[in-house]
Parts: sequence; C-alpha cells; structure tokens
Amino acid sequence: MRALITGINGFVGGHLAEYLLADGRWDVWGLSRSPSLVLPELIGNVQIVQADLADAEATTRALVQVRPNVIFHLAGQPFVPESFRDPAGTLAANTLGALHIFLTLIEYRMTTRVIVIGTNEEYGKIDPEDLPIDEDTPLRPTSPYGVSKAAQSLLALQYHYSHGLDVVRVRPFTHIGPRQNERFVTAAFARQIARIELGLQPPVVQVGNLAAQRDFTDVRDVVAAYALLAEHGESGEVYNVGSGRAVMIRELLDMLLAECTVPVEVRLNPELMRPIDIPLVVCDASRLRARTGWQPRYTLAETLHDILNYWRARVRAEVQATTG
Repeated sequence: MRALITGINGFVGGHLAEYLLADGRWDVWGLSRSPSLVLPELIGNVQIVQADLADAEATTRALVQVRPNVIFHLAGQPFVPESFRDPAGTLAANTLGALHIFLTLIEYRMTTRVIVIGTNEEYGKIDPEDLPIDEDTPLRPTSPYGVSKAAQSLLALQYHYSHGLDVVRVRPFTHIGPRQNERFVTAAFARQIARIELGLQPPVVQVGNLAAQRDFTDVRDVVAAYALLAEHGESGEVYNVGSGRAVMIRELLDMLLAECTVPVEVRLNPELMRPIDIPLVVCDASRLRARTGWQPRYTLAETLHDILNYWRARVRAEVQATTG
C-alpha cells in the first residue's frame, strides 16, 4: 500500500516512516514544507512531495500526485505552551491542513483512508470519576492546542458522516522517545543531563511541575498502533493509544538521574509551569487492543535509557561541530 505521511520530518513522522519501511509492505511517501528529509536513514527510501497544508491548491497538487491508499496526518503545531503564545496560529495549523486534505479527497473522489492524529489533550479537564479515560469521556480541552485537535477530530467525523470519507481518528496519550524536541519534558531533562555530564552547564536541572502524573508510551509503540489502525480500524471510530499506567514526572526524572554520571541538583523554574495542569491522566486503550491486538513492547526504563543516550550522542556531536 502507498502511505503518505504529513509532517514526516517531525518526531513522530520519522519514527512512523521507519516502522512502515521495516514492515516491508508499504510504499512510503512524505509531505513536508521542506524539499528534503531530516533523517538520513530515510533518504533513498522515501519520496518527498513539498507542500504547505495551509495552501489549499498546494495540498491538492500533492495528493493528486501521490494518490495514497492511506494518509497518516501528523502535521501541525504540537506544543501546548506554544498554543497559549499563539492560539490563532495553532488553530489554523491544526484545522486548515486537515480540512484541505478532506476537501481534496472529496473533489477527486479518492477512496483514501485518513488516520487523523489527535491527542489526549482533547479530553482536557479530567475529573476523578473519568479515570481511566476512554473514548466516551467528554471533551473539555484546557488549552488552545486541545481545542484545535478536538476541532480537527470533529471535522473528520463530520466529513465521514456528510461525504463518506474513510477516516480513523486517534487520540494518543503522552508519547516519548529518541529524537523528540527538547521542549518536551523527558527530552528537556535528558538534554540537560547530557550537557551537565560534559561540563557544558552547571549541575542543575531546571524543572516544572514534577507532581503531575501522565500516561507515557514509547513513540515506537505508538506508531505501531497507527499502522495497525490503518489496516484494521473501523471507519469513523476514535481510538485512544496509551499504556494504561500513570507515572509521576518526578519518577521519570529520578530514573534519568539514576543513569547520570555526576551529582545533580533539581531546581524548580516557574517559567516551565503551565497555566493549567491536570494532576492525573490515565488512558483506557481497550478499544484499540480489542480491534487490533496492539500491546506496547518497550518498558519505560528502556525508553528513558534510549532517550538519554540519544541526547548524549547529540550533545557530543554538537560540541564536535563547534570545536572542529
């Protein structure tokens, strides 16, 4: 099958492309605003079409050129704090791209399946009686990012009902892994530790709210769920993806610090606190497991070990590049 991954140069897009290529049954294409691929491993194995999804005509040209069997729609603005700084940009990025895809499929009568990637942030304000969070939990988003993704999901459902589009909506909970941007919590911790070990910054890790408990899943397990849903998901349905276990962010930090080679002080930075932070989030992914048989393969310890080693290697490479 021919797959088109929007946002292929992003954290999740790269991992998804690697997964599909390793599967061996996919012809993998990527849609990006950049004409080149970020991951060297994908060069020669993935074809790129260049388009900005905010441009309706460019989106149409790209989809007509590729004519994919499946679109994995990952492109968008993924950072919650950024959505508070630029709510209009976040709403536009996370709704218009999906809309332009849907309108093209309708105009050209393509039977493409679209895997519409949302987020657990759509659920937003969680009350204790909501836990664990299943797909019937009310949507009460607490950030512009959550609102934008809820709107994208509703657009997908609307076009499924009104025009019969083949869409499968997905709400992944917090996913982490190697190559994630340092704006996200585990990558931020790991990068600081890697820099401290090399003497590039004082032995202090800056942190935000460590008491929050989140449902963490390795990105490599998450993209496996996306691929399974592309083949077995029910059209129009929505599926949570998560481990089903809540872990305190302090525990993640402690596990990373246990691998650190030097003593480190932990210091609270108020600037890293969110305007609103839900204390406990736990996923119920039983619908996904029942439909596809999906189970996570990576333990949290393995994931954190891989994240820290990625940042150690990246920081060393950055130093070597600057020192010659």
